[in-house]
Amino acid sequence: MRVLVLGAGLQGSACAFDLLRNPAVSRVRLADKTVGTLAPFLAALADPRLETLPLDFGDRTAVGEVMRTVDAVACAAPYYFNYDLAALAVDAGVHFADLGGNTEIVFSQFTLADGAKAKGVSVLPDCGLAPGMVNTFAEHGIRQLDAVHRVRMFVGGLPQHPEPPLNYQIVYSLEGALDYYTTPSWILRDGHRTTVTALTEVEPVRIEGVGQLEAFHTAGGLSTMAFRHEGRIAEMEYKTLRYPGHAELMSAMRALGLLSLEPLEVKGQRVVPRDVFVAAVSPHLRKPGKPDLVAARVVVEGTKDGAPARRQWDIVDRADEAHGISAMMRCTGFTLSIVVQLQAAGAVAPGVHTMDTGVPAERYIAELGARGISVRATA
Repeated sequence: MRVLVLGAGLQGSACAFDLLRNPAVSRVRLADKTVGTLAPFLAALADPRLETLPLDFGDRTAVGEVMRTVDAVACAAPYYFNYDLAALAVDAGVHFADLGGNTEIVFSQFTLADGAKAKGVSVLPDCGLAPGMVNTFAEHGIRQLDAVHRVRMFVGGLPQHPEPPLNYQIVYSLEGALDYYTTPSWILRDGHRTTVTALTEVEPVRIEGVGQLEAFHTAGGLSTMAFRHEGRIAEMEYKTLRYPGHAELMSAMRALGLLSLEPLEVKGQRVVPRDVFVAAVSPHLRKPGKPDLVAARVVVEGTKDGAPARRQWDIVDRADEAHGISAMMRCTGFTLSIVVQLQAAGAVAPGVHTMDTGVPAERYIAELGARGISVRATA
């Protein structure tokens, strides 16, 4: 099995690391516009199967040529490349999976279905933590019940040792988090799609092994599920988990205009408030060497054989400090790796699917367990 990993950042590097732990993987080609020093956990492997190469993702000819040298593509590139890269993979006749990040682009990737089927390959967007992992659990629960009334997903990337005032550290991208805090969130209410304001409807959630957290609406987590289940499920929502008090602080900053993208004139200069906020706050939230954790819960409620029924999955994963791999990288980059390995193994049907519709859930859960990512299921 030969795999091309597009993007040599945190998630792409974690994906490459996981791929190299499989003896059946004969080659991992890690590509980016510039590939500098390898992540320490990759460099420590000193694995001859790993090859790095410079590649401009906008150069369609060059990308297509490289894709023809592999069996599958794991894409950890910025989301705006996903459609073009998926189309090139279909043209090259290789499997393709990406981390998602934009639901409109995911819908555009669905138009590649006929071409993918004709080539006998699969394209899977949304193969991260959320959307991705938790959506797969949710769909798994939906399939187990006769009727579903309510689906709730909760996900948080958190510091193991929170520090005030925000009790948060950057585990992915501060810019991305602020987008989620300022973009309306799609949910299902009374069976219809609607939007709610991010950072609202705060509620307590207790996660075993972590403690008391708070949950609030943010954008992006449901992705295509809200569209697919409209009219079939009364309530469906996705919320972010943080330590208590975070939502109130971030709501205040948003209300004061500090997260705005509208430029302001300050002492004769045009500045974007959010750019200033990111520049000022990021140094305080980057905490190298301080371990993170991922906490997630998925709850599906409905009926089975005429009686009330419930399915729940809880995940708490902590950073691999021995290798220097964060919990967010394990849950996101490893998920991308698992998906492309399942694609290459023929476990995913040809065509275009999201992870929740295309990946066999029980097999995925088993693969997570093999990597020490424990999934606790309760009914």
